[in-house]
Amino acid sequence: MVDNHFVFGVDLDGVVADFYGYMRTVTAEWRDVEVDELTPEVRFGLPEWGLAEGEYERLHRFAMKQRGLFENMAPIKGAPQALRRLSHEGVRIRIITHRLYLKHSHQVAISQTVQWLEHHAVPYWDLCFMREKGDVGADIYIEDAPSNIDALRAAKKRVIVFTNSTNRHIPDGRGGRANTWDEAERLVRKRYYKWLRKRSLPLPPGPGLPPSEVE
Repeated sequence: MVDNHFVFGVDLDGVVADFYGYMRTVTAEWRDVEVDELTPEVRFGLPEWGLAEGEYERLHRFAMKQRGLFENMAPIKGAPQALRRLSHEGVRIRIITHRLYLKHSHQVAISQTVQWLEHHAVPYWDLCFMREKGDVGADIYIEDAPSNIDALRAAKKRVIVFTNSTNRHIPDGRGGRANTWDEAERLVRKRYYKWLRKRSLPLPPGPGLPPSEVE
């Protein structure tokens, strides 16, 4: 990075927020079926849930505008806590999300996103709504969508694959793979400490504790 801060580029849906868990509930209502009839083992675009061609966009709009998708999802277990610890240690959290998916709904998407982040005390320095995530600089990224992982790798970015059913087929790559936020936190911290040592900067005295020179 060009500045003097280590930046962690963080995706939201499927990584910090349980997008697929909430969409499963909304889809059951949308299709008038029991939740258990919808497999949690899905691919990107949710073809396993019996949506007709072109139906996903209508479902997504319903989920966001009628069911508060981006403000009602549960956090992925351990994500807010891990991000708070890393932030206290001096890591700059840069949220990078492609939530401006639907036309004429950007105000709703942005408002719900900010409310959710505040409600769950997720720290961040920057909030970027971007499709091409590699255009936003970071020292390491975390991502679950296969297309985004491929694009970041093609741009020579270091990316942690956060495991779910959409990406189990993808090789781990040089950023590694995390099945939980405990694992993700360790991968980021390892990279961050290496970055600090290279610059002869003080290490945090422990997880979640700031270096002495960081206020």
